Amino acid sequence: MDYKQAGVDVAAGRAFVDKIRNSVHSTFRPEVIGGLGGFGGCFQLPGGYKEPVLVSGTDGVGTKLKISQILNRHNTVGVDLVAMCVNDVLTSGAEPLFFLDYLATGKLEAEQLADVVAGIADGCKQAACALLGGETAEMPGFYQVGEYDLAGFCVGIVEKRQMLDGSQVKIGDVAIALPSSGVHSNGYSLVRRIIADKGLQWGDRPTIFNGQSLGEIFITPTRIYVKPILAAHQAGLDIHAMAHITGGGLPENLPRCLREGQSIEIDGDRLPNLPVFQWLAETGEVSPKAMYNTFNMGVGFVLLVPLQQVELAISFFQSQDISAFPIGEVVSGTGEILGLPNEN
Repeated sequence: MDYKQAGVDVAAGRAFVDKIRNSVHSTFRPEVIGGLGGFGGCFQLPGGYKEPVLVSGTDGVGTKLKISQILNRHNTVGVDLVAMCVNDVLTSGAEPLFFLDYLATGKLEAEQLADVVAGIADGCKQAACALLGGETAEMPGFYQVGEYDLAGFCVGIVEKRQMLDGSQVKIGDVAIALPSSGVHSNGYSLVRRIIADKGLQWGDRPTIFNGQSLGEIFITPTRIYVKPILAAHQAGLDIHAMAHITGGGLPENLPRCLREGQSIEIDGDRLPNLPVFQWLAETGEVSPKAMYNTFNMGVGFVLLVPLQQVELAISFFQSQDISAFPIGEVVSGTGEILGLPNEN
């Protein structure tokens, strides 16, 4: 018996690396040293920094992968993977530099996984960071044929004096929301439970979605906010803090960018009413409190800016083809988010 008979095809692994080489190289920045296939990826820090601070983040895609695998559509979850990492790193004011992925599967299916890597490369290009390397693990018996899991790791850079850590936030600062593209990559265990319990199929097309299927709606990739946020920094917008609205929604993530003794009062009427959240609430009979504690409710990213910069911020993001809208303000408190539903 040999390794291939045990379920691991080393030659197929080498061929897969060759297959994804062009996708990976298309993301390279000038600071990348060497190519794909070494034991480690090498990256030279950009010049011009006096006190550079490296900011790192890691994440996965979660059970959204199940939907991609059921639909046999694999070119979007890679964008989700990158987005979950680079949007987190961005909240410190850092520019994402490079990204690495970990891809584990029961059996290496080259076409399927090449689509996944193409999505990762797409996400990296949206974030202007290099896909510096990764690991593809073939693990027969651990994953079923056709199944795979993803994890990612990102490193960014920021000048120490320009880091955003919440220390600049003041009472009266305004929360500016940037819209999400939908559910993003959190809450999918609840999404899948609702669809299973109601006997629905991923190909069903509820009228609220104007012809799109449930599968199409729920594999919409996570929005990447890197380029417009960094452009806002360069344009001189006075950003005091930022939050990436992921698992736990606004109640879990907004307090992470506040100082002690501060809260944020939200005006729920200003949040976008995306059809996907209306459908989930009605179909799953999910309470308003549970909706806000699980989903982003149409808000993917939040910036805290001084009151006098609100109009400037809104007009700047509109010039970047992104709608932006105030949803609340920083008030005295103990870290809670006020104004959201609090009854089950």
